[in-house]
Amino acid sequence: MSRVARADAASVSSATFAPLESPTFRAIWLAAQLSGLGWLFQTVAVSWLMATISTSDVMVALVQTSTTLPVFILSIFAGAIADNFSRRHVMAIGWCVIALSSIMLTAVVALGFYNPWMILAFSCLAGCGAAFTDPAWHASVGDILRKREVPAAVTLISVGYNAMRSIGPALGGVVVASFGPLAAFAAATLTYLAMLWAIGLYKWSGRASPLPREPLSTAIHDGARFTALSGEIKAAIARGFLFGLTSISILALLPLVARDQLGGGPIAYGVLMAGFGAGALCAGISNNALRRSLSQERLTTLACIACAACCLALAFTPSLVVAAIALTLGGAGWVVTWTGLDVSVQLSSPRWVVGRTLSIYSALSSGGVAVGSWIWGVVAENHSLTLALEASAGALLLVAATGLLLPIRQWKEADQDSLGFETPALALDLKSRSGPIVVKIEYSIPEANVETFLDQMQERRRVQSRAGARHWNLQRDLQEPSHWTETFRTPTWMDYLRLNHRLTAEDRELDRSLLELHAGELPPRTRLAIERPTGAPRRREQSGSFFFRR
Repeated sequence: MSRVARADAASVSSATFAPLESPTFRAIWLAAQLSGLGWLFQTVAVSWLMATISTSDVMVALVQTSTTLPVFILSIFAGAIADNFSRRHVMAIGWCVIALSSIMLTAVVALGFYNPWMILAFSCLAGCGAAFTDPAWHASVGDILRKREVPAAVTLISVGYNAMRSIGPALGGVVVASFGPLAAFAAATLTYLAMLWAIGLYKWSGRASPLPREPLSTAIHDGARFTALSGEIKAAIARGFLFGLTSISILALLPLVARDQLGGGPIAYGVLMAGFGAGALCAGISNNALRRSLSQERLTTLACIACAACCLALAFTPSLVVAAIALTLGGAGWVVTWTGLDVSVQLSSPRWVVGRTLSIYSALSSGGVAVGSWIWGVVAENHSLTLALEASAGALLLVAATGLLLPIRQWKEADQDSLGFETPALALDLKSRSGPIVVKIEYSIPEANVETFLDQMQERRRVQSRAGARHWNLQRDLQEPSHWTETFRTPTWMDYLRLNHRLTAEDRELDRSLLELHAGELPPRTRLAIERPTGAPRRREQSGSFFFRR
């Protein structure tokens, strides 16, 4: 690992428990651990209840799909909502949906009126709530804490959940074995209500935008556009999808391992889940030290190999102890991979779009988990449990090799906060919906600087396009070769204002670099014009063009 990489890792390192000094983060984080414990109680109860009332291996595996498929479908909408409305309110609504699903599930089990499809339906409803809570909560981390504390906070979120995973399944297994699934569902409901109480008691807010809210369709489009033009985010999403697709066999098939291969009951299943959680907890606590020693790409590769080893061990061992030990490897690989990918997306996203990039990442990762759960369940039912686990191990080794094509960049701290923008004075009275707007920026570049200029304009195109520029192009004057013009469009005047409000301090550094290459006595001149279609009725705001200097 190079000195530069070590320095970048250190720059974003914060003491693992430092974010807990914030009262708001601490309260929500503690409530999240309690509700996470309830979620695990409910997961154990639902999985075991399904295993006892259905003889289909596919139905058992679909328990994982039922909670992750809604996340895949709804997360992109949830992310756009989280970026346009109060993330705290979005969290509250999501947890209300989760609590409602738990209350209804408790009621139908208490009345004895349930079947496998009904159980999957209520699990799906809980997944719908999770689709809204997760992007809003993870995006809120940057609102509550400083930027440099985000990696430690994300690690704490993962560590906390996996700490509950180390004890929750075992406790859930004891509760289910001793008192039945009904008691587990009732306990889970109480923990969800505790989270709602914490959200109501503690308040936080994001940075308010001086511009009106974007329409939902526009917000989704802009979030997808930003993601598609961000290489780091695309690599994290692709790796997350593939990892979820291949590694979910560990959790999706674990009830079958406990029931068929080990001949155990809910307590044995809880012990196995506890082994998985213990490995995740240990990896989470040591995550800061690990990333100071190894690059995130190397950690992700080793994590895939650890999960593959876990699958192979589960495929062949008849021992509960050996299986639990193997699951510690799987749990460690699980938390290292998901924490690293989550932080990579967060640090690559400005605040204005972080909810959407996280939701797209969450949606596709959850889609991989949902599809993987179904695939491995089908393989186990039509062939054998051993073959499903072996195939999953082989696939995980292939995912480890994808780092050669889709490497995860080393974390570094960068100023991704949007800067203020002073609206230029106009000679025409434009409305927010007026447009399309044509922007032309004129440069004077000496021949000696042309090669460097072209290299920087490639980055310029990516930056402007991510922020909302359309039809970006660069032109060189044939009669005055030193004269260059950067041109792009925005659909409306409001879109032009949004574009400039979205540019971050890191993006503005590129302006300063281009200014150093510019040879004119005055700064590059920016011209703004509004298109007027030929033959259209004359409108006052479409009758001319104007420019300003910057």
